[in-house]
Amino acid sequence: MLRNALKTLSAICILAAMAACGHSSSEKDSYAETISLDEWQPDVALFADRPEESDSQRRADSIADEEMIAKIDTALVNSSPAADSLIEDAIANEENRSIVGRNAGAGRIYVRSLGRLADVFNDSNHLQLAHAERIGITPISDVRSLYRTRRPIVKVETNKDFRVDELTHSLPFLVPEAERLLHDIGRSFHDSVAARNGGDYRIIVTSVLRTPTTVRKLTRINRNAVSKSTHQYATTFDITYTRFEPIGDSDPTSAEDLKNVLAEVLHNLRAQGRCLVKFERKSPCFHITVIQ
Repeated sequence: MLRNALKTLSAICILAAMAACGHSSSEKDSYAETISLDEWQPDVALFADRPEESDSQRRADSIADEEMIAKIDTALVNSSPAADSLIEDAIANEENRSIVGRNAGAGRIYVRSLGRLADVFNDSNHLQLAHAERIGITPISDVRSLYRTRRPIVKVETNKDFRVDELTHSLPFLVPEAERLLHDIGRSFHDSVAARNGGDYRIIVTSVLRTPTTVRKLTRINRNAVSKSTHQYATTFDITYTRFEPIGDSDPTSAEDLKNVLAEVLHNLRAQGRCLVKFERKSPCFHITVIQ
């Protein structure tokens, strides 16, 4: 896991530099595949080169990057188990800065800080699985099995509360409790953003019901996917925190702020005992399981 995280961080640094130099995507892919772990030398300048930021922000980011790299180096030298989480944090920081960069000039709205989201939303798969097995369907083997589930299921389609993304590894079905929860999340998110003059936005659902076959495929390409996935019980869905869909001609609002508003909504529903939530970083989303 540590080796993979290092490779990922190395590729992010190198590809960011190549993008700034105008290399083609094919050149990037070819170059990234030849990177050796032993050759990884983080260059602070790669992190600091963010033209969309102010000079003061770039200086602050540069200092933070230097400190992060120093911590990683120390942890690696001492063979500390903390090195793995430090590298993941560095990758997550770059993803967050990318979100902010894509929304340069976007309006900012008030958000309530909940702290580090990976710590706030860290409900284990084991705990989510216990609830999924209790109220969910029996995992289906194929699409035909949808008509023989032990519990009723509801088809989930794009509506005013949320948009269902193009699903490549899942089917748009949930048990009624999960479908109601999804609508409540979408409405609360929209109303919270609008009340703060952030415009009209809706959340985007990226994964819903999976079969054992799709789970096996996902475990090869997505380390967040596990063989005992709660997605198989129609109790679980993923909502991306990197993309939100504007409705109408709303002025652009910072995606980082929208992410944190969504976090507030989930935090409240979780406190009410409605759901369990896992903040996932590799495939950026909130992984949500209904529990009542």
